[in-house]
Amino acid sequence: MAENYPDAGTSLVFETPFELLVAAILSAQCTDKQVNRITDRLFKKYNKPQDFARLTPEELEQEIKSCGLYRNKSRFIIESAREIIKSHGGCVPMTRSELEALPGVGRKTAGVIIGVAYGGSALPVDTHVFRVARRLGLSAAREPAKVEEDLAACVPSGERMPFHHRLIFHGRAICLARKPACHKCSLKEYCSFYQSGSELY
Repeated sequence: MAENYPDAGTSLVFETPFELLVAAILSAQCTDKQVNRITDRLFKKYNKPQDFARLTPEELEQEIKSCGLYRNKSRFIIESAREIIKSHGGCVPMTRSELEALPGVGRKTAGVIIGVAYGGSALPVDTHVFRVARRLGLSAAREPAKVEEDLAACVPSGERMPFHHRLIFHGRAICLARKPACHKCSLKEYCSFYQSGSELY
């Protein structure tokens, strides 16, 4: 995986932990490419918690409406910005419990902030990580949290975030959801999906 994806990393464009938090919230059911289009404009106007805290949900909706679930995301971003100011002195918290207490921030988003913004040990499970890990036979779990637990048990702490990104790159390039390109896959000799021929999702 490291040989195939030496430059694997987040595709989201950001400069601060707060910008990453906003981008990560927007990325739910939306491609990173589309999120980057939105934030390229958005962050030129608003890029600090204080900026977003002053907005109404309707105002932010107009900025992000090309993103799926934009009404909920607008509310989550504004409420998170206000909570960050109120409870964390305007800084995005660094612990999982504090991050997950923010509106719209679940386990995956918290893991992205911990691992990408703060360089911590995390292995967030998105749709690509979930699919590829199960197909490779690294987990048979049906819940993302359990898949994460299974992966953490076999991936050393310092390698978890790089491994997360490599699984995503592999899922986008080769191990596609509907038509995986098994004939081009360098992992097929290790892959439970390929060896069995069954559809492990």
